[in-house]
Amino acid sequence: MQPNKGIRDYAKLNGVKLWQIADRLGITDGNFSRKLRHELSDDDRQKIVDIIDEIAIAAVNATATAAN
Repeated sequence: MQPNKGIRDYAKLNGVKLWQIADRLGITDGNFSRKLRHELSDDDRQKIVDIIDEIAIAAVNATATAAN
């Protein structure tokens, strides 16, 4: 199984691109992709899940604002 598949799937499900997560972490998307090659610690995993949630919520809010 691919390391961190759950993170990748969760990001995709929420319409969040990996480069957006990398940007929030302050690293390049290439470095983030390399980081995902090995299982993350529980703390790192939770931090990334929180970032995905924040980006997804911001996108929903932006869409709702644009619709009004």
